[in-house]
Amino acid sequence: MNLQAMMKQAQKLQKDMLSEKEKIDNTIFTGKSSIVEATLKGTKEVIGVKILADSLDGDDIEMLQDMIMVAINDAMKQIDKETENKMGKYTQGMPGLF
Repeated sequence: MNLQAMMKQAQKLQKDMLSEKEKIDNTIFTGKSSIVEATLKGTKEVIGVKILADSLDGDDIEMLQDMIMVAINDAMKQIDKETENKMGKYTQGMPGLF
């Protein structure tokens, strides 16, 4: 394979990787815990938090904070999984790239 063909192949690979990453960035992920939903973009930007309980007592604030954290972490794990699923084919042998 000549150098020009290798460069062309590398450029196509880079274009494909950027396309997949853009798809992930534009996907919406929703993490859930028992009373909280957190919605994030694929960029890991939180775009919404929804409390699913009708009412909360004052004592429930600490629990609510924990549930929000669980929901956000759940959505971030979904983003990481999707990124690995989509981008892993490009980054084999290069762990931690995304």
